[in-house]
Amino acid sequence: MSDRITVEELSELMKKAAGVTVPAKDLQQQQDSGFDTFGIDSLGLLGIVGELENRYGTPMPPDAERSKTPRQFLELVNSALLAGA
Repeated sequence: MSDRITVEELSELMKKAAGVTVPAKDLQQQQDSGFDTFGIDSLGLLGIVGELENRYGTPMPPDAERSKTPRQFLELVNSALLAGA
């Protein structure tokens, strides 16, 4: 298990935790689009954060669930994982 979340992993998590299917390549191309563009609301994002906390056994930054875009989310989460590694 790496200590970085990739766009592919985020795509998987969106499907698993929020029930929203977005192909990784679409997510990659639209990293600066709002999560709402993909149909992810704050509860969906909370689910994704919860999944990550379970997977890595470490709390995610409180701002993660308030991220507006996939890029912002990945930067926050990955810097927290790197700091905790």
